[in-house]
Amino acid sequence: MVTAPSRGTQIFAFIAVLVAAFNLRTAIVSVGAVLDDIIVAFGATETQAGIITAIPGLTFAIFGVAAVPLARWMGLSGAMATGMVIGLIGLAVRPWVGDIWSFIFLTGLVVIGIAIANVLLPAWVKTHGGKNTVALMTVYTSVLGVGSTVGPLSALVFGGEDGWRWAIFIWAFAGLAQVLIWLPMWAVKRHDFPAETATTGTRGRIWTSPTAVFIMLFFGLQSMNAYIQMGWLPKILIDSGVSSGNATLGLAILGVLGIVGGFIMPVTIARTRDHHLARIPVFLAVCMLTGYLGIWFLPTQAWWLWCFFLGVGALCFPMAIALIPARTRDPRVTASLSGFAQPVGYLLAALGPLVVGALFGVFGSWPPILAILAAGTVVLGAVGYRAARNRIVDDELDAPTAAGRDASPSGSTVSGG
Repeated sequence: MVTAPSRGTQIFAFIAVLVAAFNLRTAIVSVGAVLDDIIVAFGATETQAGIITAIPGLTFAIFGVAAVPLARWMGLSGAMATGMVIGLIGLAVRPWVGDIWSFIFLTGLVVIGIAIANVLLPAWVKTHGGKNTVALMTVYTSVLGVGSTVGPLSALVFGGEDGWRWAIFIWAFAGLAQVLIWLPMWAVKRHDFPAETATTGTRGRIWTSPTAVFIMLFFGLQSMNAYIQMGWLPKILIDSGVSSGNATLGLAILGVLGIVGGFIMPVTIARTRDHHLARIPVFLAVCMLTGYLGIWFLPTQAWWLWCFFLGVGALCFPMAIALIPARTRDPRVTASLSGFAQPVGYLLAALGPLVVGALFGVFGSWPPILAILAAGTVVLGAVGYRAARNRIVDDELDAPTAAGRDASPSGSTVSGG
């Protein structure tokens, strides 16, 4: 049974969540910044380069599914600590190997650790957060955005022929820091996967909950848009007449807004009345729609404004993450929902940029693709509206016949349970 944490343990928990969240993106985005140098250094083919870029999405999908069973066996803290050790091995060795296939294998090790933490960290926060759950989720989502923003900057620090090696090796020190924190955390928490209750054995599968399905779809659609924007937005802007410098700045606007959204979204969800909460994803989808339409019709006149609207729309990501603990009571259900929504969501996200690339090959221009993306925001808003409605996944699993009932006020916010 999980006991109430002491003051020192609470501080330790904040530090643990901070370092874990920071490491969720740095090791991935730092590679993208030096990918051309990696290709040249290893003489890699386009196919091998494509494998490197595809590893995160595929690994998130595969090992995200395996994370919850692993946590049942080792505990939440134990599973994450083990994944972090595996990831650290990859981070420390990857830059110094002599062939591309070893580099690809070690990249896989790096992302395995990230995939496990991706899924289990919301459940860990739900289990150990107590009255600090909202604050811990705020740390999680905001610091994740910081890691995404600063990760590529290491490429600017290290120059020379082997500068790329140091640019990705530097993040091994961040990986070491989280291992040094999470191994003692595992020793303190031991097997901290929530125990079975009288109702957990009779619950339905997670996918039988309509709310869980809509949260999964919401997470997937917002992730798909995010990956498309990260991969294609600069080219879309440049091809539309925006300078390369401004196109890069446009992407930075999205990154900054992502950090801001990480701070405000968990608190917003916790403090917004449940019957108003479903309006937020609709508003965010309208902002994203405005951004796509603006780039389509007036790309050069106000490119920064359209990127701002896209960045506001991208707050769907911290909202989707925060909905996972907000729409569950039992930490076991939180873990199951996270293990269901995130792997499927990242699989959709991995397909998004590939589909856009294929469509660009067919159309040869961006207006038809922007029209499709704009239409997709309508679906995003509708799915997000249903995902954020006042429903609790636990109730739908416990009583399928009452799946349409409103949740009780006591369990409808992030701070519950």
